[in-house]
Amino acid sequence: MSGDLSAYRKEIDRIDDEILRLLNERSKSVMEIGKLKKQQDADANLHTPAREAAIIARLVQQNSGPFPSEAIRPVYREIMSASLSLEGPQKVAYLGPRATFTHMACMQKFGSSAQYIPVNSIKDVFNEVERGRANFGVVPIENTTEGVVTHTLDMFIDSNLLIYGEILQEVSHHLLSKSGVMEEVKKIHSHPQAIAQCRNWLETNLPNVPVSEVASTARAAELCLENPSLAAIASELAAQLYGLKTIKARIEDNMNNMTRFLILSQKPPQRTGKDKTSLMLSVKDKVGALYDLLRPFASHGLSMTKIESRPSRRKAWEYIFFVDIEGHMEEEGVKKAVEEITGRCLFMKVLGSYPAHS
Repeated sequence: MSGDLSAYRKEIDRIDDEILRLLNERSKSVMEIGKLKKQQDADANLHTPAREAAIIARLVQQNSGPFPSEAIRPVYREIMSASLSLEGPQKVAYLGPRATFTHMACMQKFGSSAQYIPVNSIKDVFNEVERGRANFGVVPIENTTEGVVTHTLDMFIDSNLLIYGEILQEVSHHLLSKSGVMEEVKKIHSHPQAIAQCRNWLETNLPNVPVSEVASTARAAELCLENPSLAAIASELAAQLYGLKTIKARIEDNMNNMTRFLILSQKPPQRTGKDKTSLMLSVKDKVGALYDLLRPFASHGLSMTKIESRPSRRKAWEYIFFVDIEGHMEEEGVKKAVEEITGRCLFMKVLGSYPAHS
């Protein structure tokens, strides 16, 4: 076929037809698996991160190129998302509105075929999952620039939901408008955090343009549709959903700006072999209490990846600690460490063992 463009295109068409046939064949097998799952447990989550991780890891290992290995994950995310939608709607509640970074994190994890439910607050995300109106919820937990989201931590105190997984989402801000021409911008809108994260760029490049705070980056993008002289600091997804043009991409001052999100569920995920466990506990008020609390982790060779404290809201000067450790509750070292710690706490709550982000 050397030099024959039409012959190459015919070959690509033939391959595409075969890919489509195989996708439908794969979907039939997925639907049969879904029926078996329902027979075994009618309330089981159809989404199984352990199986998804195993599929992608196997394909990456087998890939001989030239198709890039880093493209396998997004391609199969959409294949698996579409396949799951055939078994039943995967409803995902998230802190809205549409086109926010939480929305982007959801799509990164669950694909475009899931049914997304934007709600107005972190509390509402918890409520949607607790009441069974959503299979999963997605909430922000911490940002590399802004720090921990304390309201999310506080919600776990009274909630029975489990952490089902985590998502790391790059936070990259774009300056958007209808025309995409910087000289036409007379005013800029965005969420206060987005403005703060782009302050140096704005002062250097648009020092005389007023900047106004609005409820969300998505709302800022929406306003641009009404006024061509307005620009928004928002996400790439916002540009796509609202039909805006990019004046300048990646205007955030910190290029390593990441947000970590938690996935909420009523049920625990399967063990994957690369897991995290999150704990919530309150220690007795005495000298060395925190040291005594942390010592079992070290003695059992466990790596603690995070610790945060919050007032208990029940007693003055009493604090609740949120701790992330590497490993799963079914692992012997984790189990023994938690048993030791439990006797030293006023109370202990396991928030979940779940796949670590990869």
